[in-house]
Amino acid sequence: MEVQLQELVDRIKKDGVESGEAKAADIIKAAEAKAAGILANARTEAESIVTTAKAEASRSEKAAVSAIEQAGRNLLLAFRDGIGAQLDALIKAETAKTYDSGVLKELIPVVVKSWVSQGSSDDLSVIISSKEADVLEKALLAALKSEISKGVEIKTSSSLTGGFHIGAKDGSSYYDFSAEAVAELFSAYLNPKTAEILKAAAKEL
Repeated sequence: MEVQLQELVDRIKKDGVESGEAKAADIIKAAEAKAAGILANARTEAESIVTTAKAEASRSEKAAVSAIEQAGRNLLLAFRDGIGAQLDALIKAETAKTYDSGVLKELIPVVVKSWVSQGSSDDLSVIISSKEADVLEKALLAALKSEISKGVEIKTSSSLTGGFHIGAKDGSSYYDFSAEAVAELFSAYLNPKTAEILKAAAKEL
C-alpha cells in the first residue's frame, strides 16, 4: 500500500514538473515571439524615421539650392537693371549736352532742305524747344529763308526739352528728333549689348 502511495506521489510530482516545464516553455516562447515582434516593429519604425529624415534633408537641400539660385538671379537682374538705368541716364545727359544749339543750327536746315527736296514745303513745320528759341530762331530764319518763303513754318513748344520735331503743320504726323528720342535710340542699342556683357561675365563666375 505504501509503495502504491509513493508511486502516486512520484507520478503527481512528475506530472506537475512536466506541466510546469511545458507552461514555462510556452511562456518563454510567447515572450520570445513578443520580443521579436517588438524588435521588428522598432526596426521598421527606425527605418521609416531614417527614410523620412533623409527625404526631408533632401527637400531642405533642394529648397536651399533653389533659394540660392533665385537670389543669384535676382542679384544679377538688379545689377543689370541698375547698370541699364545708369547707362540710360548717362546717354540722355551726354546726348542733351552734345545735341546743343550749335549742332541744331547746322542739323535742322540740312534735314528741312532734304525734306523739301523730296516733297511739298507748304505743309511742313519745324518745332523747336521754347528754351532754345532765342538762340535758334534767328539762325534758322536766315538759313531757311527760301524754304520759309515757300510755306515752311518754325514753331516753339514748351514740352520739347531739346532737339526738334519736323512734320505736318496740323501735327497729324511728325518725326521726332528730340534729345530724348535720340537718347532712346542709343539706349535701345546699348542695353542688349550690356545684357550680353553681363551674361558673359556671369558665366565666368
